[in-house]
Amino acid sequence: MDIRGAHVLLTGASGGIGQALVEALANRGACLTLTARRTEVLSELADRVGGTAIAADLSDRNGLEQLLAEVDQLAPVDVLIANAGVPASGLLPDYSADQIDRALDVNLRAPIILAKQLGEQMASRGSGHLVFMSSLAGKSASGHLALYNATKFGIRGFALALREDMRLHGVGVSTIFPGPIRDAGMIADTDVRLPRVGTRTARTVADATLRAIEKNRAEVTVAAWALRAVSLLGSLAPDLSAAMQRRIGSNEIIGTLAEGQQDKR
Repeated sequence: MDIRGAHVLLTGASGGIGQALVEALANRGACLTLTARRTEVLSELADRVGGTAIAADLSDRNGLEQLLAEVDQLAPVDVLIANAGVPASGLLPDYSADQIDRALDVNLRAPIILAKQLGEQMASRGSGHLVFMSSLAGKSASGHLALYNATKFGIRGFALALREDMRLHGVGVSTIFPGPIRDAGMIADTDVRLPRVGTRTARTVADATLRAIEKNRAEVTVAAWALRAVSLLGSLAPDLSAAMQRRIGSNEIIGTLAEGQQDKR
């Protein structure tokens, strides 16, 4: 799909990966509608690229419906990038029922509802593209990430099946799987330092997302080869992968990351 001139709806636009996507899409000539909770950052981004800003909290089901109603008043959406997400890291007993609902609503339910409404419109026109931001945590599981794994595994299965359903309607579906991103997300939000060689940048994720849209790729992983191998092992031999993660202290590292993100639950 040609991004130049396409109307793109981007959720989670105010975050690190979101802002990198805004820049990359604007440079490619897309018309942008941006949504996020942080109103001031969102408005500044929209003004910078000549886009439209719609403040919305995707954990609020009424807010999601209002977002869809406002988007429906604009030009038809050619590309949806469901990028918004909450960390959902940490042990499950530490979560309240409301916090669990918020993680499920933002990371899984909202992308599905957006894809349903916008995807139907794209299918009727015979063109369009749906992009879902997952994670390496959507391919293999790790300790202290049960809830996050649930949402990211879920979005992967949804997107793969939806891709097949939308194929005959001329609508592409892609899922992006970033590994550790050193300038956004968990790492940027905490004091934990991982080896630089094993991380990527938000701009790398943005560039990969644009390639996925333009080439209609089903899945794109943005991670070092070593991490891709670990992810593959987690899919093929989960018990062995879990034992290796315990041995190298992965659970402790993720636990520390989770502590630094408690205020985002």
